[in-house]
Amino acid sequence: MDRNIVIPGQLLSEKKEMAGPGTYVKDGNIYSLLYGVANFKGRVSVVPFSGKYIPSRKDFIIVKVIDVTPSNWIMETGSPYDGLLHVSEFPKRVDSSEMRKFMDIGDSVVVRVKDVSKAMKVELSMREQGSKVLRQGRIIEVMPAKVPRVIGHGGSMVSILKKESNCDVFVGKNGRIWINGRDNDMDRLTTAIEMIESESHISGLTDKVGIFLRGGPEGTESSDEEQLVDEEVAGVSLEDDDVTEETSRKVDVLLENDPEGTD
Repeated sequence: MDRNIVIPGQLLSEKKEMAGPGTYVKDGNIYSLLYGVANFKGRVSVVPFSGKYIPSRKDFIIVKVIDVTPSNWIMETGSPYDGLLHVSEFPKRVDSSEMRKFMDIGDSVVVRVKDVSKAMKVELSMREQGSKVLRQGRIIEVMPAKVPRVIGHGGSMVSILKKESNCDVFVGKNGRIWINGRDNDMDRLTTAIEMIESESHISGLTDKVGIFLRGGPEGTESSDEEQLVDEEVAGVSLEDDDVTEETSRKVDVLLENDPEGTD
């Protein structure tokens, strides 16, 4: 079988070079990082059913400023770990005495995860193209596990959302989605995103969302259900440096700090 339901820590393969998203390597073996569906086509990967966001290097996320120190903005990341954005990582030179003029407590910001240390210190940056303070629009939250479905295979779903709603859309890896447009368009788009989250398991969802946004009847067209998992895998980074022994340690830290376990 190409796909199986797996749990965190389950052995998936003894070929560490095949490790993909949702897995970690330990002692030369590949283990599941998540509770979800394992995919053994090509690289071994796991698409989660649900769970908390774990910051990873190079992720673009939407954060909220929760404190300002003489040299850092402290950001709430939607994970168990706050992030730090040093004043030197702001896109323009800022004097420490004027930091609150540029970003203050309560502001929402698009940032990129610059690095995550062994102690889970999350360093953020705004020096990447696309990073900005969000002064307009709305922020919608979905489960991080649903982000690949909102994006769709090759960006198909998010393209439909933008085109048919006439809104700007940015999807953060931490499950926060920024939308901006006219109020009635944003209302309709919000409903569409809620539809994607609640009906992510069905086939033909991209067609259904497009019809809804165009004001047509809500119907679905049957399609290959394997595309559902393929869309979600496509939404996760496949970079080699994302799958390391360090990832295993990060999860161990998260589980130790969460006595109730994962969702």
